[in-house]
Amino acid sequence: MSSPPGTDPDSIVLRFPVAREFAGQRLDVFIQSRIPRLSRTRAQAIVKACAYRSDGTRRRASERVRPGEVVLLVRQRFVEPETPQEFGVLYEDPHVLAVDKPAGLPMHPTATYHRNTLTWLLRQRYGDSPPHIAHRLDRETSGVVLCGKHREAERGLKMAFEGRRVSKIYLAIVRGEPSDDEGTIDIPMDRAREGLHLLMEARAEGDGLPARSHYRVRERCGGHTLLELSLETGRQHQLRVHLAAIGHAIVGDKLYGPDGSEPFLEQIETGMTEALRRWVGHDRQALHAHRVTVEHPHTGEQLVVESPLAADLQTLWSSYGEAAEQGGAGAP
Repeated sequence: MSSPPGTDPDSIVLRFPVAREFAGQRLDVFIQSRIPRLSRTRAQAIVKACAYRSDGTRRRASERVRPGEVVLLVRQRFVEPETPQEFGVLYEDPHVLAVDKPAGLPMHPTATYHRNTLTWLLRQRYGDSPPHIAHRLDRETSGVVLCGKHREAERGLKMAFEGRRVSKIYLAIVRGEPSDDEGTIDIPMDRAREGLHLLMEARAEGDGLPARSHYRVRERCGGHTLLELSLETGRQHQLRVHLAAIGHAIVGDKLYGPDGSEPFLEQIETGMTEALRRWVGHDRQALHAHRVTVEHPHTGEQLVVESPLAADLQTLWSSYGEAAEQGGAGAP
Protein backbone atom coordinates (compact mmCIF):
# COMPACT_ATOMS: atom_id res chain seq x y z
CA MET A 1 0.00 0.00 0.00
CA SER A 2 1.31 3.51 -0.82
CA SER A 3 2.01 6.10 1.86
CA PRO A 4 -0.77 8.58 2.79
CA PRO A 5 -0.68 12.03 1.11
CA GLY A 6 1.87 14.38 2.65
CA THR A 7 4.14 11.60 3.92
CA ASP A 8 7.34 10.27 2.42
CA PRO A 9 6.30 7.90 -0.44
CA ASP A 10 9.14 5.56 0.56
CA SER A 11 8.04 5.27 4.19
CA ILE A 12 7.37 1.93 5.88
CA VAL A 13 3.58 1.54 6.08
CA LEU A 14 1.75 -0.79 8.47
CA ARG A 15 -1.92 -1.47 7.73
CA PHE A 16 -4.38 -2.59 10.43
CA PRO A 17 -8.03 -3.18 9.37
CA VAL A 18 -10.47 -2.78 12.25
CA ALA A 19 -12.63 -5.88 12.72
CA ARG A 20 -16.12 -5.56 14.20
CA GLU A 21 -15.04 -6.89 17.63
CA PHE A 22 -12.65 -3.94 18.08
CA ALA A 23 -15.25 -1.26 17.33
CA GLY A 24 -15.23 1.59 19.85
CA GLN A 25 -11.78 0.88 21.30
CA ARG A 26 -9.37 3.73 21.85
CA LEU A 27 -6.81 3.87 19.09
CA ASP A 28 -3.87 3.26 21.43
CA VAL A 29 -5.63 0.24 22.96
CA PHE A 30 -6.37 -1.11 19.47
CA ILE A 31 -2.71 -0.77 18.41
CA GLN A 32 -1.61 -2.41 21.66
CA SER A 33 -3.87 -5.38 20.86
CA ARG A 34 -2.49 -5.75 17.33
CA ILE A 35 1.24 -5.68 18.21
CA PRO A 36 2.18 -8.41 20.74
CA ARG A 37 3.76 -7.40 24.07
CA LEU A 38 3.42 -3.69 23.34
CA SER A 39 3.05 -1.54 26.46
CA ARG A 40 0.29 1.09 26.67
CA THR A 41 2.90 3.86 26.95
CA ARG A 42 4.75 2.68 23.86
CA ALA A 43 1.46 2.27 21.96
CA GLN A 44 0.60 5.90 22.74
CA ALA A 45 4.03 7.05 21.58
CA ILE A 46 3.68 5.10 18.32
CA VAL A 47 0.23 6.60 17.67
CA LYS A 48 1.52 10.12 18.34
CA ALA A 49 4.47 9.66 15.96
CA CYS A 50 3.07 7.40 13.27
CA ALA A 51 -0.76 7.13 13.12
CA TYR A 52 -2.46 8.47 9.97
CA ARG A 53 -5.71 8.24 8.07
CA SER A 54 -5.65 7.33 4.38
CA ASP A 55 -6.16 11.02 3.49
CA GLY A 56 -2.93 11.97 5.29
CA THR A 57 -4.48 13.53 8.43
CA ARG A 58 -2.99 12.61 11.81
CA ARG A 59 -4.72 10.62 14.53
CA ARG A 60 -4.87 10.84 18.36
CA ALA A 61 -4.48 8.05 20.88
CA SER A 62 -7.87 8.84 22.44
CA GLU A 63 -9.83 8.41 19.19
CA ARG A 64 -12.28 5.53 18.91
CA VAL A 65 -11.82 3.12 16.01
CA ARG A 66 -14.69 2.15 13.72
CA PRO A 67 -15.38 -1.26 12.16
CA GLY A 68 -14.21 -1.52 8.57
CA GLU A 69 -11.74 1.36 8.70
CA VAL A 70 -7.99 0.89 8.24
CA VAL A 71 -5.50 2.31 10.72
CA LEU A 72 -2.17 3.27 9.15
CA LEU A 73 1.15 3.54 10.96
CA VAL A 74 3.81 5.32 8.88
CA ARG A 75 7.51 5.15 9.75
CA GLN A 76 9.56 7.85 8.04
CA ARG A 77 12.87 7.12 6.36
CA PHE A 78 15.94 7.27 8.61
CA VAL A 79 19.71 7.79 8.35
CA GLU A 80 21.41 5.30 6.03
CA PRO A 81 22.89 2.50 8.15
CA GLU A 82 26.36 1.10 7.60
CA THR A 83 26.62 -2.07 5.48
CA PRO A 84 29.43 -4.38 4.33
CA GLN A 85 31.53 -2.63 1.68
CA GLU A 86 33.23 -5.64 0.12
CA PHE A 87 31.93 -8.57 -1.91
CA GLY A 88 33.61 -11.69 -3.25
CA VAL A 89 33.73 -12.76 -6.89
CA LEU A 90 32.76 -16.39 -7.50
CA TYR A 91 32.94 -16.35 -11.31
CA GLU A 92 33.72 -13.78 -13.98
CA ASP A 93 34.11 -13.71 -17.75
CA PRO A 94 33.44 -10.99 -20.37
CA HIS A 95 29.69 -11.62 -20.11
CA VAL A 96 28.79 -12.77 -16.58
CA LEU A 97 29.79 -11.78 -13.07
CA ALA A 98 28.81 -13.94 -10.10
CA VAL A 99 29.05 -12.09 -6.78
CA ASP A 100 29.24 -13.64 -3.31
CA LYS A 101 26.96 -11.14 -1.58
CA PRO A 102 27.58 -10.63 2.14
CA ALA A 103 24.68 -10.59 4.56
CA GLY A 104 23.48 -7.09 5.37
CA LEU A 105 24.21 -5.60 1.95
CA PRO A 106 21.05 -4.43 0.10
CA MET A 107 20.88 -5.03 -3.64
CA HIS A 108 19.37 -1.74 -4.80
CA PRO A 109 18.72 1.76 -3.40
CA THR A 110 15.67 2.10 -1.13
CA ALA A 111 14.24 4.66 1.26
CA THR A 112 16.87 3.55 3.78
CA TYR A 113 19.88 2.76 1.59
CA HIS A 114 21.48 4.68 -1.27
CA ARG A 115 25.26 4.39 -1.38
CA ASN A 116 25.47 1.34 0.85
CA THR A 117 24.14 -1.08 -1.77
CA LEU A 118 25.51 -3.73 -4.12
CA THR A 119 24.47 -1.54 -7.07
CA TRP A 120 26.63 1.31 -5.80
CA LEU A 121 29.60 -0.95 -5.02
CA LEU A 122 29.48 -2.45 -8.52
CA ARG A 123 29.63 1.05 -9.99
CA GLN A 124 32.54 1.93 -7.72
CA ARG A 125 34.48 -1.15 -8.82
CA TYR A 126 33.58 -1.27 -12.54
CA GLY A 127 33.04 2.40 -13.40
CA ASP A 128 30.29 3.94 -15.52
CA SER A 129 29.33 0.64 -17.22
CA PRO A 130 28.93 -1.68 -14.24
CA PRO A 131 27.45 -5.20 -14.37
CA HIS A 132 23.67 -5.26 -13.96
CA ILE A 133 22.07 -7.45 -11.30
CA ALA A 134 19.82 -10.12 -12.85
CA HIS A 135 17.78 -11.22 -9.80
CA ARG A 136 17.26 -10.38 -6.13
CA LEU A 137 18.21 -11.55 -2.65
CA ASP A 138 16.89 -10.09 0.60
CA ARG A 139 19.31 -7.76 2.35
CA GLU A 140 20.01 -10.26 5.14
CA THR A 141 20.45 -13.25 2.79
CA SER A 142 24.01 -14.05 1.74
CA GLY A 143 25.32 -15.93 -1.28
CA VAL A 144 25.26 -16.11 -5.07
CA VAL A 145 24.08 -13.15 -7.14
CA LEU A 146 24.40 -13.22 -10.96
CA CYS A 147 25.01 -10.08 -13.00
CA GLY A 148 25.20 -9.41 -16.74
CA LYS A 149 28.29 -7.42 -17.77
CA HIS A 150 26.51 -5.95 -20.79
CA ARG A 151 22.87 -5.45 -21.76
CA GLU A 152 22.58 -8.59 -23.88
CA ALA A 153 23.92 -10.78 -21.08
CA GLU A 154 21.71 -9.07 -18.52
CA ARG A 155 18.66 -9.63 -20.73
CA GLY A 156 19.53 -13.31 -21.23
CA LEU A 157 19.97 -13.92 -17.50
CA LYS A 158 16.77 -12.10 -16.57
CA MET A 159 14.80 -14.04 -19.18
CA ALA A 160 16.17 -17.29 -17.73
CA PHE A 161 15.02 -16.28 -14.23
CA GLU A 162 11.63 -15.11 -15.46
CA GLY A 163 11.19 -18.31 -17.47
CA ARG A 164 12.13 -20.46 -14.45
CA ARG A 165 15.05 -21.99 -16.31
CA VAL A 166 17.34 -21.45 -13.34
CA SER A 167 18.03 -23.93 -10.55
CA LYS A 168 18.61 -22.25 -7.17
CA ILE A 169 19.67 -24.12 -4.03
CA TYR A 170 19.56 -22.42 -0.63
CA LEU A 171 20.89 -23.45 2.77
CA ALA A 172 19.01 -22.48 5.93
CA ILE A 173 19.34 -23.09 9.66
CA VAL A 174 15.88 -23.53 11.13
CA ARG A 175 14.29 -23.96 14.53
CA GLY A 176 13.36 -27.50 15.48
CA GLU A 177 13.84 -30.74 13.56
CA PRO A 178 11.46 -31.80 10.75
CA SER A 179 10.08 -35.29 11.20
CA ASP A 180 11.00 -36.28 7.62
CA ASP A 181 14.45 -36.09 6.01
CA GLU A 182 12.96 -34.52 2.90
CA GLY A 183 9.65 -33.18 1.74
CA THR A 184 7.61 -30.64 -0.21
CA ILE A 185 5.79 -27.63 1.22
CA ASP A 186 2.77 -26.90 -0.96
CA ILE A 187 1.01 -23.93 0.64
CA PRO A 188 -0.52 -20.97 -1.26
CA MET A 189 0.71 -17.47 -0.39
CA ASP A 190 -0.36 -13.87 -0.85
CA ARG A 191 0.10 -10.40 0.58
CA ALA A 192 -0.70 -10.16 4.28
CA ARG A 193 -4.15 -8.74 4.95
CA GLU A 194 -2.88 -6.59 7.83
CA GLY A 195 0.33 -5.43 9.48
CA LEU A 196 3.49 -4.56 7.58
CA HIS A 197 2.79 -3.90 3.91
CA LEU A 198 5.87 -5.93 2.90
CA LEU A 199 4.66 -9.13 4.57
CA MET A 200 3.50 -12.24 2.78
CA GLU A 201 1.40 -14.90 4.49
CA ALA A 202 0.42 -18.53 4.06
CA ARG A 203 -3.16 -19.01 2.88
CA ALA A 204 -5.65 -21.86 2.83
CA GLU A 205 -5.91 -23.95 -0.32
CA GLY A 206 -7.71 -22.01 -3.04
CA ASP A 207 -7.11 -18.66 -1.29
CA GLY A 208 -3.81 -17.39 -2.66
CA LEU A 209 -1.12 -17.86 -5.28
CA PRO A 210 0.33 -21.36 -5.75
CA ALA A 211 3.67 -21.78 -3.97
CA ARG A 212 5.78 -24.92 -3.69
CA SER A 213 9.14 -25.46 -1.95
CA HIS A 214 11.27 -28.55 -1.45
CA TYR A 215 13.57 -29.34 1.47
CA ARG A 216 16.19 -31.93 2.38
CA VAL A 217 17.82 -32.34 5.77
CA ARG A 218 21.60 -32.01 5.72
CA GLU A 219 22.27 -32.15 9.45
CA ARG A 220 20.42 -32.09 12.76
CA CYS A 221 21.86 -30.72 16.00
CA GLY A 222 20.65 -29.35 19.31
CA GLY A 223 17.05 -28.86 18.29
CA HIS A 224 18.02 -27.13 15.04
CA THR A 225 18.35 -28.32 11.45
CA LEU A 226 20.51 -27.38 8.50
CA LEU A 227 18.28 -27.65 5.43
CA GLU A 228 18.93 -27.65 1.71
CA LEU A 229 16.06 -25.89 -0.06
CA SER A 230 14.85 -25.35 -3.60
CA LEU A 231 11.98 -23.38 -5.11
CA GLU A 232 9.46 -24.67 -7.62
CA THR A 233 7.74 -21.28 -7.63
CA GLY A 234 9.27 -17.90 -6.79
CA ARG A 235 6.99 -15.92 -4.50
CA GLN A 236 8.40 -13.10 -2.39
CA HIS A 237 9.77 -14.44 0.93
CA GLN A 238 8.56 -17.91 -0.09
CA LEU A 239 11.09 -20.01 1.83
CA ARG A 240 10.73 -17.90 4.97
CA VAL A 241 6.92 -18.06 4.92
CA HIS A 242 6.80 -21.78 4.08
CA LEU A 243 9.26 -22.80 6.77
CA ALA A 244 7.42 -20.71 9.38
CA ALA A 245 4.12 -22.26 8.25
CA ILE A 246 5.34 -25.80 9.02
CA GLY A 247 6.74 -24.77 12.41
CA HIS A 248 10.41 -24.49 11.45
CA ALA A 249 11.07 -20.77 11.08
CA ILE A 250 14.54 -19.69 9.97
CA VAL A 251 16.76 -18.74 12.90
CA GLY A 252 17.18 -14.96 13.07
CA ASP A 253 14.12 -14.17 10.95
CA LYS A 254 12.62 -11.01 12.45
CA LEU A 255 9.51 -11.02 10.24
CA TYR A 256 8.34 -14.62 10.19
CA GLY A 257 9.66 -16.10 13.44
CA PRO A 258 7.48 -17.31 16.35
CA ASP A 259 6.83 -13.72 17.48
CA GLY A 260 5.73 -12.45 14.09
CA SER A 261 7.03 -9.05 12.98
CA GLU A 262 7.54 -7.63 16.49
CA PRO A 263 11.34 -8.19 16.41
CA PHE A 264 11.45 -6.30 13.09
CA LEU A 265 9.64 -3.35 14.66
CA GLU A 266 11.95 -3.42 17.67
CA GLN A 267 15.00 -3.38 15.41
CA ILE A 268 13.63 -0.26 13.70
CA GLU A 269 13.26 1.38 17.11
CA THR A 270 16.48 0.25 18.81
CA GLY A 271 18.76 -1.32 16.23
CA MET A 272 20.30 -4.74 16.78
CA THR A 273 20.85 -5.11 20.53
CA GLU A 274 22.20 -8.08 22.45
CA ALA A 275 18.72 -8.69 23.88
CA LEU A 276 17.20 -8.73 20.37
CA ARG A 277 19.97 -11.03 19.16
CA ARG A 278 19.19 -13.51 21.96
CA TRP A 279 15.46 -13.19 21.22
CA VAL A 280 15.69 -14.15 17.51
CA GLY A 281 18.77 -16.39 17.74
CA HIS A 282 21.15 -14.61 15.34
CA ASP A 283 21.99 -11.17 13.95
CA ARG A 284 20.30 -11.96 10.64
CA GLN A 285 18.10 -14.59 9.04
CA ALA A 286 20.17 -17.76 8.63
CA LEU A 287 19.51 -18.12 4.90
CA HIS A 288 22.21 -18.51 2.23
CA ALA A 289 21.96 -18.71 -1.58
CA HIS A 290 24.26 -21.68 -2.04
CA ARG A 291 24.18 -22.67 -5.71
CA VAL A 292 22.80 -21.28 -8.98
CA THR A 293 22.71 -23.25 -12.23
CA VAL A 294 21.82 -21.41 -15.44
CA GLU A 295 22.45 -21.51 -19.18
CA HIS A 296 25.28 -19.12 -19.98
CA PRO A 297 23.73 -16.20 -21.92
CA HIS A 298 26.56 -16.16 -24.49
CA THR A 299 27.88 -19.73 -24.85
CA GLY A 300 24.67 -21.62 -24.06
CA GLU A 301 26.61 -24.00 -21.84
CA GLN A 302 25.49 -24.84 -18.32
CA LEU A 303 27.01 -22.49 -15.75
CA VAL A 304 27.10 -23.64 -12.11
CA VAL A 305 28.14 -21.13 -9.45
CA GLU A 306 28.44 -22.13 -5.81
CA SER A 307 29.06 -20.21 -2.60
CA PRO A 308 29.96 -22.11 0.58
CA LEU A 309 27.85 -21.51 3.68
CA ALA A 310 28.69 -18.02 4.96
CA ALA A 311 31.19 -17.86 7.82
CA ASP A 312 28.73 -16.43 10.36
CA LEU A 313 26.30 -19.28 9.66
CA GLN A 314 29.07 -21.86 9.95
CA THR A 315 29.88 -20.37 13.36
CA LEU A 316 26.21 -20.40 14.35
CA TRP A 317 25.83 -24.04 13.34
CA SER A 318 29.00 -25.03 15.21
CA SER A 319 27.68 -23.31 18.35
CA TYR A 320 24.78 -25.76 18.52
CA GLY A 321 27.17 -28.69 18.47
CA GLU A 322 29.33 -27.14 21.16
CA ALA A 323 26.29 -26.46 23.33
CA ALA A 324 25.10 -30.06 22.88
CA GLU A 325 28.52 -31.41 23.91
CA GLN A 326 28.41 -29.27 27.04
CA GLY A 327 24.92 -30.52 27.82
CA GLY A 328 23.25 -27.15 27.39
CA ALA A 329 20.76 -25.68 24.97
CA GLY A 330 21.82 -23.83 21.86
CA ALA A 331 20.60 -20.43 20.81
CA PRO A 332 16.84 -20.10 20.11
